[in-house]
Amino acid sequence: MRELAAACGLLCGACSVYIATQEDPERLKRISLKFGIPEEEVRCFGCGSDKKFGPCKDCLFSACAKERELDFCSECGDFPCKALTDFQVALPHRLDLWEDLDQARRLEPLEWIASVRQKYTCSRCGTINSAYDLSCRKCGRTPSCDFVERHIEALKKHMGAE
Repeated sequence: MRELAAACGLLCGACSVYIATQEDPERLKRISLKFGIPEEEVRCFGCGSDKKFGPCKDCLFSACAKERELDFCSECGDFPCKALTDFQVALPHRLDLWEDLDQARRLEPLEWIASVRQKYTCSRCGTINSAYDLSCRKCGRTPSCDFVERHIEALKKHMGAE
């Protein structure tokens, strides 16, 4: 499970690419087409694994945390660095990064995963959804999870679904 905890504070288990790799071949195809890269290059088994999605392969946060022997960026004396601040504001699935990294300081990594995972879990069917699944990908409940409920307007704006 630890491979699902990204140093930056994101939960790989709630990532569209991770979900596509694990259980949704159609989603994998759509992502492959969107980025114009082969499906095999899209596949990702989490930030702590050896098989990562393209943009995550050379993650500076992962490399920095490894070099400093940290699990999360929030354990660093330089937290939050400019690179992490810039990263956080770039996309809406990162809106809870500060909250999640604060939790990472207080919890063991596996406890953190369970806690963050809950905010992406559909309250009706228990499916883990990505931040961009506005409706649950299994049962159709809208919003799909607590994260989406809290950030629906920012997500819709980003996705052009207003």
